[in-house]
Amino acid sequence: MCGIVGVVSNAPVNQLLYDALLLLQHRGQDAAGIVTQQGRKFFMHKARGMVRDVFRTRNMRALPGNSGLGQVRYPTAGNADSEEEAQPFYVNAPFGIVLVHNGNLTNADALRAELYSTDHRHINTDSDSEVLLNVLAHELEQATRGAALGPEEVFTAVAGVYRRVRGSYAVIAHIAGRGMLAFRDPYGIRPLSFGRGEGGAVMAASETVALEGTGHTPERDVAPGEAIFVTPDGTVHARQCVADARLSPCIFEYVYLARPDSVLDGISVYQARLNLGQTLAKRVVSTVPPDQIDVVIPIPESSRPSASELARMIGKPYREGFVKNRYVGRTFIMPGQSVRKKSVRQKLNAIASEFTGRNVLLVDDSIVRGTTSREIVQMAREAGARKVYMASAAPPVRYPNVYGIDMPTREELVANGRTVEQVREIIGADALIYQDVDAMKRAIGHLNPAIAGFDASCFDGVYVTGDITEGDIARLQQQRPATPTDEEDTPQLSLPNVSS
Repeated sequence: MCGIVGVVSNAPVNQLLYDALLLLQHRGQDAAGIVTQQGRKFFMHKARGMVRDVFRTRNMRALPGNSGLGQVRYPTAGNADSEEEAQPFYVNAPFGIVLVHNGNLTNADALRAELYSTDHRHINTDSDSEVLLNVLAHELEQATRGAALGPEEVFTAVAGVYRRVRGSYAVIAHIAGRGMLAFRDPYGIRPLSFGRGEGGAVMAASETVALEGTGHTPERDVAPGEAIFVTPDGTVHARQCVADARLSPCIFEYVYLARPDSVLDGISVYQARLNLGQTLAKRVVSTVPPDQIDVVIPIPESSRPSASELARMIGKPYREGFVKNRYVGRTFIMPGQSVRKKSVRQKLNAIASEFTGRNVLLVDDSIVRGTTSREIVQMAREAGARKVYMASAAPPVRYPNVYGIDMPTREELVANGRTVEQVREIIGADALIYQDVDAMKRAIGHLNPAIAGFDASCFDGVYVTGDITEGDIARLQQQRPATPTDEEDTPQLSLPNVSS
């Protein structure tokens, strides 16, 4: 999972891109990069780390120009330790292209071999984004064959990319001196929207919060299978390049990944989480009578809307029982269960007065490994809770994700191959209530009837692209980046959420 942004303006964009990346920081904390364009020359700076650490004054001064793009990265494939795999990526032919990508190519290995043997292009890293860049470069070369490049040629090239590439991809690219290109996979798995600012500026970004927070008015989402080409003067050209595209966005964006103040594919993320709280409330009362619950407490941070709505529905007080320390970083190269427990307790601290002598219902957005849930349940008991119930706004996570979320392997998923009762015993709760898969889809889907369905593969095992086999899953799991974060379990996935 990553956050991407691109802009065409009539004023310098280095500060604008920096501000947009700060607003997308929750989508990736591993690395950050910006490319700007002045004339036909690109200027790039990228490195591992958070946006505020990667870019200093001297770096910003070295990024001139009125157009550019940027990315915050959380690695799901390739080498997480390699600074060379931080984005953007650049290739000099044809024309000169820079690219940022959010998603995961499921046929990257086949494409890599094809690029080498047939297209005669060199791939220098293990990143599937570099593969995607070179496929786009080859298709642009084929579409122009030495002729001038205009919108028609760009759309022809993107159609060629769609024919070859499989998986999830939201892409923003700049073609030197020609303009900005944005496109989205035929299922719209990963989000991408664009809007306009003062003076005719055009920005594309993973989430609307990046547009609004930088003074741009969101116009619409890039449709699945659609390409948008923005010329240097701000003129927008759009073309549907896939005839049978259908919108099936990743439902985990609404459950956890996106900021609550974003709107993705016409759906308010905040409202989606409120709706999840409503449907979860119905599941709770069928398992634990409300008169046995004294207080509802969220696990910070993205479960708060669901928890507050659940509390309202069952008529119980909503309280903040845990305080999150925003300044604790990752625990590096310290394996073992004791370290995981220490990490959780450094990040969360219980307010004893909210637990003492009470039956508490803890609400989390999801339960993945279960390690953190077990530790939080124990913290609640140590703070004086009589009984501790746990509710998850998401269904059991039973299957790996192959579309750009760094989900643990199947064996690490606590719900994989286990009943709800077995998971309850593992985490030590007095009761465990999960969201229902179909109820989750209805709760979010009715907010935009135009959505054909969702990719909910980590919950139901149905991969929307229809081409994922057990062999593909095994291969993609082997390609998961081995990083120190694998030795630590944060509340949901493997990244700390800063989407307050």
